[in-house]
Amino acid sequence: MRIITRKRLNEFAARHPETRSALQHWYREMKRRNFASFAELRTVFPAADSVGKLTVFNMGGIKLVW
Repeated sequence: MRIITRKRLNEFAARHPETRSALQHWYREMKRRNFASFAELRTVFPAADSVGKLTVFNMGGIKLVW
């Protein structure tokens, strides 16, 4: 996955401080891994869902759409 900007994640975490650790974990995992398939991604993020061309990550009730 290519992450274009971390700015939006930081802005969201600034408004919702309770999300900071989940977002940091997600960001670190996405930067260090190269998932070969959606099934492989779900081994790390089991709550992720495929919606059309997007992947929705549900982290403790926080939904991020990419």
